[in-house]
Amino acid sequence: MSTVEESVYTGMSTIDAVFKRRAVKHFDSTHRLTVAEERKLLEATIQAPTSFNIQHWRFVILRDPELRARIRKEFGNDQAQMTDASLLILFTADVKAWQKRPERYWANAPQEVADLLVNWMGPFHEGREWLQRDEAQRSIGIAMQTLMLVAQDMGYQSCPMIGFDIEKVAELVNLPDDHVMGPMVAIGKGIKDPWPKPGQLALEELVFENSFLTHKDSFSV
Repeated sequence: MSTVEESVYTGMSTIDAVFKRRAVKHFDSTHRLTVAEERKLLEATIQAPTSFNIQHWRFVILRDPELRARIRKEFGNDQAQMTDASLLILFTADVKAWQKRPERYWANAPQEVADLLVNWMGPFHEGREWLQRDEAQRSIGIAMQTLMLVAQDMGYQSCPMIGFDIEKVAELVNLPDDHVMGPMVAIGKGIKDPWPKPGQLALEELVFENSFLTHKDSFSV
């Protein structure tokens, strides 16, 4: 592991990162991530899987303090993390990425594999606008979780946010017509513990076996 990597990662296990991650609302407004930390965070985030490896996500780093303050006051329900977090990332996705030089997504694959998947990509998406949007939003969700878990491993806290005026913020960032908006994620140094976890539903209520006619009876050993 390089010196940069050693300075960035804590060595936390994935399972620990999952259980320790919380939506933190209060951040140290004076803290900033280094360029190396920011790059490592984003490089790890784009390892998230996407259908056909299309990599729909487009990340808008909201760095301008005046822009962040305006979003917070006018369109963001005065959420402090919008201005106080070290990094504020707006997740968007290109719903037409499947059409845009799709050979790029399989550039390093064996030629026969690349040909198969690139040629399949068009018929799979063509005329299915609902599927294109669903795939884009799925990609956003997976990437968001990846970002937040990596941030946790780096010793930072995070907060996913959807409580803002999506249409107005889309205008502010000049969202292209063929893109969709997703949530924002704030990353930084938390200065106040989050509330206790409000409670998780029992696995037996959430898990079914083979069909919705059969609940999983028990996970006890």
